[in-house]
Amino acid sequence: MSHPPWYSVDMILTQRPMKNTLPIALSWAHYGELHRVTPWPEVRFERLYGDDWIAINPTSELLEAASLACRNRDWRPYLEFVPTVVRTFLAGFSFNRMEALQVAARCPALLPDLIDTPALTSFLADHVSLRGATAACWTEIVAVHERNGVFGVLEWLGLPASRQTLKILSQLESPDLPKRFLEPLRTQLWEPRTIFALQRVPAITDRHLASYCRHAIAA
Repeated sequence: MSHPPWYSVDMILTQRPMKNTLPIALSWAHYGELHRVTPWPEVRFERLYGDDWIAINPTSELLEAASLACRNRDWRPYLEFVPTVVRTFLAGFSFNRMEALQVAARCPALLPDLIDTPALTSFLADHVSLRGATAACWTEIVAVHERNGVFGVLEWLGLPASRQTLKILSQLESPDLPKRFLEPLRTQLWEPRTIFALQRVPAITDRHLASYCRHAIAA
């Protein structure tokens, strides 16, 4: 194939790559083992065994490792095939983006509530630990939401089922809630003095959370 005389090698190297025409999986390594999540809307987590990809139930540690390993440049081609509303929602997360992807895929009807209160995503992502369950309960979460809406989900998670809870969670400066704060924050949200104080903080930072949760963390 011939090119015009002005078509140089430098121009070829600096051309923007063509956009993907087919959805792709997002892959990462964890302790030397290759994992991937399949394209939306399936969003199935898999691990490479020999030559075969086998479906797995990802642990919170694996999802956290994936969020740390996958940079924005890794996410970009994957997100091209995610609905715009979901892509915008995921853009608000950094360290917990993979967890947020799983929650959005497993509980799509909850997405409007999660957009209003992104920090609720972290509680849902870690529900196995918070509820002392032995396996993920996505079907149950969907059923609870269908019956009782977001307040039913709050109650199911062990959080106060109130507008005050939603207001406080919506005022968190970042939806990337550190896991060490989830259980103590849940405990403190049952304390009237904590609720009153946090409602008055327009942008609740990790420093605020550490201050209010220190007693629960120590216990």
